[in-house]
Order: sequence, then structure tokens, then C-alpha cells
Amino acid sequence: MTTKLSIICVSGTLEKLQMAAMVASVAAASGSEVSVFFSMNALQFLVKQNATVVPPKEGAFGDLIGVKGVPEFRVLFEQAAELGDAKLLACSMALDLLKVSPDDLMLEFGPATGLTRFLSDAEDGRIVSF
Repeated sequence: MTTKLSIICVSGTLEKLQMAAMVASVAAASGSEVSVFFSMNALQFLVKQNATVVPPKEGAFGDLIGVKGVPEFRVLFEQAAELGDAKLLACSMALDLLKVSPDDLMLEFGPATGLTRFLSDAEDGRIVSF
């Protein structure tokens, strides 16, 4: 049985972005229907001009990410979309506030989406937030 997983990604810290990406990629590769909604502090790290910017770390574990050969969160989100058909959705309000368009994003995003629409689409599945 396929499950539906909706991920709200709003944190701009490395550990939370990494965990959200790992959850999305594993769930998508396992056959779950996955949607990831990026807003607030998370979205800025997926803008092309910030492609090399490393998000701030919350603690010592953040220092281990990348050192031990763990794929970067951007790569994991990309793999989730390409290999598991995960939908990556940018918050329309966050795009407006950042003064960027969907074309300015580095990954293959679906259409800009409002929170109301995302929550409506997510109502019959599980929702997690990072």
C-alpha cells in the first residue's frame, strides 16, 4: 500500500534540511507519494544564487554532515524528485518575499503553491514538518 507523505520544510538549519531531504528521498524511493513544501528560511537555500551557501549548523552533528560522505540535502531532494517522483513545491508567499521566481530555483519545482492549497492536498496523508 502506497502512503502519502507531505513534508513542510521551513527551517534554515543544516541538520533539519538534511533530515527533511533524507525522509523525502527514502519515502519516495519506497514508493510513497511525497510532496515537499519549502517556505520561510528553508527556501532561500534552494535559490540558484545560494547554491554553494551552507546553512547554519545547530550543533556538533552538523559538522559531521558532508565529512562522512553523506549526500548533501540538495542532492537528496533532487534524487527524491528524479528517482521517486517526489513533488517539490515552493511557497508562493516566500517566493514573493524573497523577490525570486520559480525560474530562480535550482531544482525542478512544481508550480508555486500557497499553504492553503498544500494543506488541502495533504489532508488525506501524513504531514511532517522540519
